[in-house]
Amino acid sequence: MPFIEIKTNKEITKEKELKIKARLGEAISILNKSESWLMIEFKDNCKLYFKGLDTEGIAYIAINLYGAGSREAYNRMTGEVTNLISSELDISPGNIYVSYQEYDNWGWNGSNF
Repeated sequence: MPFIEIKTNKEITKEKELKIKARLGEAISILNKSESWLMIEFKDNCKLYFKGLDTEGIAYIAINLYGAGSREAYNRMTGEVTNLISSELDISPGNIYVSYQEYDNWGWNGSNF
């Protein structure tokens, strides 16, 4: 049950959105999750500031999981997500934050797992 939120001050074209979605669908296996349960939200053209500025590309990616992952898996996923967003949206890796949130309770289809 992963849910990935992508916020950026850059525009994401439909073509880029589909490329990012597909690559995240593959990368989520790093966290022992599958694309068949993956939900992704894209928020482009956000008003974001980093280091007090809004003049460069900025991105924040929040990865929410049912259950837990290992530090090693999170490190691998952060590298993968950073490389993906950097290459597809032309954002410096130094302007990309990735966070993780683990949940013990997750609902779907009218009940919890």
